[in-house]
Amino acid sequence: MDKELNGISEKIAALKSNIKNHIKGKDSVIDNCLCALFSNGHVLIEDIPGVGKTTLAHTLALSINLEFNRIQFTSDLLPSDIIGVSVYDQSTKEFVFNKGPIFANIILADEINRTTPKTQSSLLEAMNESSVTVEGSRYDLEHPFMVIATQNPFEYHGTFPLPESQLDRFAIKLSMGYPDRESEKIILSDKNRSKHEQRVSPVISAEELTTIQQAVENVHIEEDVLDYLLAIVDKTRESEIFELGVSPRGAIILKRLAMARAVLENRTYCIPDDIKKMVIPAFSHRIVLRNASQTGAGKESEALTNLLREVTVPV
Repeated sequence: MDKELNGISEKIAALKSNIKNHIKGKDSVIDNCLCALFSNGHVLIEDIPGVGKTTLAHTLALSINLEFNRIQFTSDLLPSDIIGVSVYDQSTKEFVFNKGPIFANIILADEINRTTPKTQSSLLEAMNESSVTVEGSRYDLEHPFMVIATQNPFEYHGTFPLPESQLDRFAIKLSMGYPDRESEKIILSDKNRSKHEQRVSPVISAEELTTIQQAVENVHIEEDVLDYLLAIVDKTRESEIFELGVSPRGAIILKRLAMARAVLENRTYCIPDDIKKMVIPAFSHRIVLRNASQTGAGKESEALTNLLREVTVPV
């Protein structure tokens, strides 16, 4: 596997570099997105308008030679607008299923919380099973398959909070934040900013991405590192700070993300630091603080940071 990692490390470096050329000053956000991609996970990016959520999602998608669809979520969007619909064919006298935009490798679900819960729920099966069911017939989606969703904070008008079942399908939740002064100066100095799509070229193929994802599956994780992960999970369930702790699904996703982090850093094995780096993006949308007045504005991340200090790191 060491030889295999040597072969894919250059591709990973090229992918990171390509994205960083267009997304300035957000290295940790980019790394977390790649960990989700490499572990077959989905990404939710939540932040105020205008900080680059859609640009990041678009750049990641365009950097890979895969089929890409963007769905703009609005209040009048229907599930059939996403999944597709059966239409009666007069020539064959049969109903024919017309596939919707969900049938692509990478889906940008833009402003996902601007649509109704009914339409939001149409993504559940797709994100969990990589398939959709229409009128009793199952249709497999493309592979690889990834949903990158963006949303504005709930305090903005015309939004519908994502239900817990929907949130749990996302491997990680990220926030872009404002760029630092130097990065924003570079953005303002870019005369070709409006031609962003034309400037992003794919740097890896679908086959190369599949190879990376297979390498993640082969990463070794020692028992003491796994016990460390479980200690963190148990702490979220036992602490009086949390009303709702992390589910077994959340623990599985954290393990996969940590394995992806190892591959991202050109290792064939997990270390405790891989777990620590992925706890906040993996768990911040899965835990519920007991004191509702303390939620939001990064309070979940702060609580998880404090929790990590209480768990002994294996040597």
